[in-house]
Amino acid sequence: MIDHSLSAFVARVGKRERICAEDVHELQRSILPEGLASREEADVLIALDRAVADQDPAWADFLVAEVVAFAVWTSRPTGYVDADTARWLSASLGCGTGPSETARRIAFEVVREAELVDEALLVFVLRSPQRALGRISNPLAELVG
Repeated sequence: MIDHSLSAFVARVGKRERICAEDVHELQRSILPEGLASREEADVLIALDRAVADQDPAWADFLVAEVVAFAVWTSRPTGYVDADTARWLSASLGCGTGPSETARRIAFEVVREAELVDEALLVFVLRSPQRALGRISNPLAELVG
């Protein structure tokens, strides 16, 4: 279940079609001070990322950090991304049409941060276009290196 304040935030930002640095600060201070508490909260922010093109750079950094922390360190056992979580992340980040730049970054950082990741998320990362991974010319080498 999504908290009313998060729902109101998403509606307001979606209507404005812009995510500014102050929006990120509001999320950090007032709406999600303890971080993401559920997959539903992560899903709504991932959807917001896809829906709003005009974004302050702080937004992507915030979203990546929050989803990585939730996926890797909130679930038990910590540090492990099981098959269920990997399938959820792949579906949410891919959204049926392929991942956004931020979604690719989230997937890659989850794989880097976790001690062990189910193969579904590894396949998702490896199928992402290399150009989207920035400086990384060989994502597999970066992940295992």
